[in-house]
Amino acid sequence: MTTAQPLTPRTADAWGQLLLDCHTAGLPRDAYFEICERDDGYISGYDAVGFFSGPDAWPALDRWAFTRFRGRVLDIGVGAGRFAVPFQDRGGEIVGLDVSADALDVCRRRGLTETFLGTVDDLPESARFDTFLLLGRNLGLLESRERAPRLLGALARLARPGARIVGTGMDPYLLDGAQHAEYLAANRLRGRMSGQMRLRLRHRLLVTDWFDYLFASLPELEALTEGTGWQLAEAERHGPDYGVVLTLA
Repeated sequence: MTTAQPLTPRTADAWGQLLLDCHTAGLPRDAYFEICERDDGYISGYDAVGFFSGPDAWPALDRWAFTRFRGRVLDIGVGAGRFAVPFQDRGGEIVGLDVSADALDVCRRRGLTETFLGTVDDLPESARFDTFLLLGRNLGLLESRERAPRLLGALARLARPGARIVGTGMDPYLLDGAQHAEYLAANRLRGRMSGQMRLRLRHRLLVTDWFDYLFASLPELEALTEGTGWQLAEAERHGPDYGVVLTLA
């Protein structure tokens, strides 16, 4: 007698499909959730409607960040265009960058005129920007101690004189719960940064590949910028979350 093998979710663009399904359904509340799974089994969820919210519904930290956009803007990990669409609606020039084709489809349906499928490294050498966005805690895209200088260096090569990075992140040492403290300690034992989290996103029967996403304290963030040309110019704290402006020295 054979034993049935357990079914497993299909690896695909779960993130983009979540945004597309939520938008197509008319943005119903409590119907579509971003399910984030950490490699120790910890699960968190967030109502996907929040990725479409307008400035009136933003937390104060997002409103703080929004006032710091300047010139031609690149929104890295644009998602559903939560920041890009309002900025364009106010007359701003912005390009939405994402590795998810479905996410960019949602952005275009919402009226965003400039999108680019790929990573920062895929942009043409002629592309130049005044502001780079790493919002929605997307300072996490720095990934690790090894990867962060590569991303920051790539942004410096695309920067116009006086360029800035506007980003938000989270201090992992201010997270509640013993399960987080144990995870941070385990990371340090493995030679990783404390807040270097191994994650994947799930939506129904779909799951993304595993990826590293970095939560760093402000002192750790400053250390990551050393030698990259970027320096911390402004910081705003709201509990464990913070916003920063980095300028190119």
